[in-house]
Amino acid sequence: MDTIILADWLSARLDRTAAEPMYRQVLELMQQAILTGQLAPGTKLPSSRTLAIDLGIARNTVLHVYDQLTAEGYVSSTTGSGTYVADTAPRDGASKKAKAAETKAPCTISRRGERLIAQAGVSPKQWGAFMPGVPDVAEFPARTWSRLQARLWKRASPDLLTYAPGGGYRPLRRALSDYLRVARSVKCQPDQIIITTGIHQSIDLAVRLLTDFGDRAWVEEPCYWGARSVLQSSGLTLVPIPVDEEGLNPASRDMTEPPRLALVTPSHQYPLGMVMSLARRRALLEFARQHKVWIIEDDYDSEFRYGSRPLSSLQGLDDAGQVIYVGSLGKMLYPGLRMGYMVVPEELVETFRIGVAELYREGQLMQQAVLTEFILDGHLTSHVRRMRGLYG
Repeated sequence: MDTIILADWLSARLDRTAAEPMYRQVLELMQQAILTGQLAPGTKLPSSRTLAIDLGIARNTVLHVYDQLTAEGYVSSTTGSGTYVADTAPRDGASKKAKAAETKAPCTISRRGERLIAQAGVSPKQWGAFMPGVPDVAEFPARTWSRLQARLWKRASPDLLTYAPGGGYRPLRRALSDYLRVARSVKCQPDQIIITTGIHQSIDLAVRLLTDFGDRAWVEEPCYWGARSVLQSSGLTLVPIPVDEEGLNPASRDMTEPPRLALVTPSHQYPLGMVMSLARRRALLEFARQHKVWIIEDDYDSEFRYGSRPLSSLQGLDDAGQVIYVGSLGKMLYPGLRMGYMVVPEELVETFRIGVAELYREGQLMQQAVLTEFILDGHLTSHVRRMRGLYG
């Protein structure tokens, strides 16, 4: 394109009634002309004054366009010489590689990614009747939560607006430890609690810190699809262990090759609902102690039982420090809260604090503070009690 007709070409394409600034329109049109070769490399552009007069726009607008084109490498300018279109075409080697790539098969995801997508269990529907693990969010006390949140925002300190300290908001960890000791017979101190975004992140963190690629992991058969996906995507070798009316039931051959990790839902098996018997719990804990097997106890939906009182946790029976207890607050309150917790053995506290901060850069301190107030004011226990009656 000859620069003499550049102004005509631009004028024909400018929309002077559009909301988009004239500067942006001229810039994008000139970038397009350079990239498509309509303005060939080496072409001298008209002076800013000349182009501004031809287009009937302010000279400063053209100057801004030229400055931006120069900054992005579309043109080069020399004082006293003028502004020239730069050679932006790929070098021969890069061009040949690009052409060769066009003849290859289209890009595909990894084998691990293919397996994850092929076996995905996530549903496009995330709320409604008979959705497992999803509470009736219409019954959540939103006004109470909103009031607590507004109160905290009014006196919000800078500490609540930054990244969370390793492990999460300490007042929340203290409130949760009190709650778990009473409600679930979990043996823990506030420092042992690590706040996460939910079960998936809790399991992922434990797997990253405690296992290596290729390690064996026991999973219940059937099990929660989300936990299976996290374990499998981490490169673990999954060993499905059947469940019966007493819970996890490993065969003799399974015991001969101990796993590095076992993931269980002893208080409410997902998805079949049975409870692991005390004899099976004690046997699993002794096996884990002897063979240094880490147990992840997913306390799925344990607050909502109807035939009996909620059962004590497996972690409460653990004297060897082999159980990592994980839970989700979203199942009690509302899933969009995206908040869970894990209780780790004392010797792993510092490791998990560093790990969660290093890998996930935790935040949500304001939400954690609201939840703390919600628990301390007694709203959590009253909400669980009310929902237990409603669900029953």
